[in-house]
Amino acid sequence: MIHVESITGVIFDEERKKVLLIQRRDVPVWVLPGGGIEPHETPENAVIREILEETGLRVKASRLVGTYFPINRLAKITELYECIPIGGTLALSKETKNVAFFSLQQLPSLIPPPYREWIEDAKTICSPIQKNLTSVTYKTLFFSLLKHPVLVLRFLLARLGYAINT
Repeated sequence: MIHVESITGVIFDEERKKVLLIQRRDVPVWVLPGGGIEPHETPENAVIREILEETGLRVKASRLVGTYFPINRLAKITELYECIPIGGTLALSKETKNVAFFSLQQLPSLIPPPYREWIEDAKTICSPIQKNLTSVTYKTLFFSLLKHPVLVLRFLLARLGYAINT
């Protein structure tokens, strides 16, 4: 039995040409909504809760896209769910600085790994996949540090429990 540690949700528009992203407050990059699983919570309920908290949308988890396994300590075992909005209105929260749909052809530049990979995986409708998170590496972190030192510092502080929300 796999112990899933975190969840992520992907929401496409009706034509599947746009995807919903959030800009985090602690590390102002664009990502898919998601987070941790509370004790005695199923991954499906966690993705529904996290999306509501971060976007204001009520959703149903329509399918499991895949389960992703870390190759180092930078990531956690994560399940990715495609979700369908069933109510609510897009809204900001204490965790989100911005919430918006983006064309799959023009995603923001500041999307850290593995989110682009997850969006690509979710575009294909197939049986749930299982794969390693090979895009989340120490090498990627190092090059990101050279390119965006403040963002990486904020990421590391957030991982240590010292989130900077502005």
